Amino acid sequence: MAAPPRLADLARRSVGSVPLAVRLMLLSLVPAAVAILLAMSVLARHHLTELTELTENNARAVARQVATLSRTSLMRMDRRAMLNAARVGSQQPGVRQVQIRTLDGEIVAQSGFWTKPTDPPGLEVLEPIDSEESARAGEVMVEFDLDSIAAARRNLWSTLAALLGASLLGVGIAGWWAARRISAPIRKLAEVVDRLGEGEEVEVDTGATAEVGRLQHGFKVAAQALADSRRTMKSQIVQATQELALKNAQLEAANQGKTRLLAAASHDLRQPLHALTLFADALRSDETDPPRLACIASIQECVHSLDRLFSELLNLSQIDAGAVRVQRAVFPLDHLFDDISRNFRPQAEEQGLRLVVRKTDAWVDCDYVMLSRILNNLVSNALRHTTQGGVLVGARRDAGGMRIGVWDTGVGIAPEHQHKVFEEFYQVDASSSRGSRGLGLGLATVRRLCDLLDMPLRLQSRVGRGTVVTVVAPAAAPAEVPPSCPAQGAQVDFTGMFMLVVDDEPNILEGLSLVLRNWGAEVAVAESRAQVLALAGQWARPPDVVITDLLLRDGENGLEVLRALDAHPGMGGRRAARLLVTGETKPDRLREIAEAGIAVLHKPVTSEVLRQALAAVLRDARGDRYLTA
Repeated sequence: MAAPPRLADLARRSVGSVPLAVRLMLLSLVPAAVAILLAMSVLARHHLTELTELTENNARAVARQVATLSRTSLMRMDRRAMLNAARVGSQQPGVRQVQIRTLDGEIVAQSGFWTKPTDPPGLEVLEPIDSEESARAGEVMVEFDLDSIAAARRNLWSTLAALLGASLLGVGIAGWWAARRISAPIRKLAEVVDRLGEGEEVEVDTGATAEVGRLQHGFKVAAQALADSRRTMKSQIVQATQELALKNAQLEAANQGKTRLLAAASHDLRQPLHALTLFADALRSDETDPPRLACIASIQECVHSLDRLFSELLNLSQIDAGAVRVQRAVFPLDHLFDDISRNFRPQAEEQGLRLVVRKTDAWVDCDYVMLSRILNNLVSNALRHTTQGGVLVGARRDAGGMRIGVWDTGVGIAPEHQHKVFEEFYQVDASSSRGSRGLGLGLATVRRLCDLLDMPLRLQSRVGRGTVVTVVAPAAAPAEVPPSCPAQGAQVDFTGMFMLVVDDEPNILEGLSLVLRNWGAEVAVAESRAQVLALAGQWARPPDVVITDLLLRDGENGLEVLRALDAHPGMGGRRAARLLVTGETKPDRLREIAEAGIAVLHKPVTSEVLRQALAAVLRDARGDRYLTA
């Protein structure tokens, strides 16, 4: 039942693919061919009928002639005379044979060719032989050959075929010419449509008449309207593009202004915070009274909270500045998990939560520091937004690498917020979270670091049930574990070491000097390049370590001070270990520090962090493998 519609559709598609000129030509050729065939068939049939009748009349005339000649001889039964009469008839053109028969059918005379059963039949004509008494005495049969009629028929059909071919050719040529002439304006319209579709400006010829002319005129009006609309749209697109470029430039300027503002604010606030950290550490080292130790601990906790906020700003500033370089290494993931457990377990227990870090034998090929920062931010965020239950950190192998996840049983994130929490400064309502409210940069930093490491990042959450954030790190085969180094920063003895401190903030100089002297070091301080070079011309021995800020007063630079000090004769050709302690977060400054290759700490710095950093730079300077940070 479905076949006819399919055939009809196929026929319509086939016809639709035929050009208009061909269809017009066929439209004129097919009726003309049918009419010519009908006319020629009628004429041929009429001609053949006349030819057959003429042949039959000829045969009948021969039969009458033979009947007349043989009437007397038949009455006398003169066979010789009858044979002569038959011969006279058979000699006529087209006569195959002549027979003279009696009334009882006896053939008394015959002349002509004897027909075989296989010969094609001829045209037989019977003519009676009347006696003198008007009684029938016999009959004459004349068989006329039809080969002439067949030859005439063949000639006729050949002639008709030639005439038909010539007629169809003439009609086809005339039809093709007329079709081409009729379809020419439509073809031109089609070409105009193609050019119009390619966006060209077109001119429509309206020289045709009647319906095609009206079509050309209407299309010309439509093409002009479309061209006007296209020109208007182009101008609007150009205007919109210019406005977009202007807005992008404004956004870029605003973003740069934001970065500069954050960097300047961070630098100016880090300076007194750094001094406060140093003074608090110095006070704690000599204090034994429990109430005072509790006050100092509260101060240090507040300083730590501010430091965390500044660190979030610094991390984004470093990434924006391009100062963060990926340093991949193959390491056991369990080492990183141990650090997370050690750093966050006290905080979890203080909040009455469980922190579960599952052991793993997996190894990854990643940047240890960046991956540590990612997981630290995720765990810290999970603990902040979890009020009961706990946090789980685990890893499992995946087709794409090692899938590391942080699960929590916290308040969860609504679907409308899930795609925004990785944006800078975006925060969901923190009414149900614990601790101080952050800046909304922790997850933004996670996203930036994952982009740098080319690691997939995925978040799934249900309100009231919890959240899971997963990252996929490249898996690696286990490598040889390097032997652990026994020395830590707290085990290094700085007694008797000579340290030079350069900073333009007197409070920082005083606080840092107190901390270093409490460790047994000899300390010299300077606020500018001139003071450093003056000290270099007086000291008895060059310093073991130089601790300097990046930006000093009057536009001086700590890196330039270090270079000038290295070239001073007072150094005796030696190069002291150097440590840069700065509150600078501007992108260009961060790039400058990274290119210098000098160890750097960002203010505020606790005494423990400072001690480990000093141990690290001394190890690098002396080549001592037991001095580690």
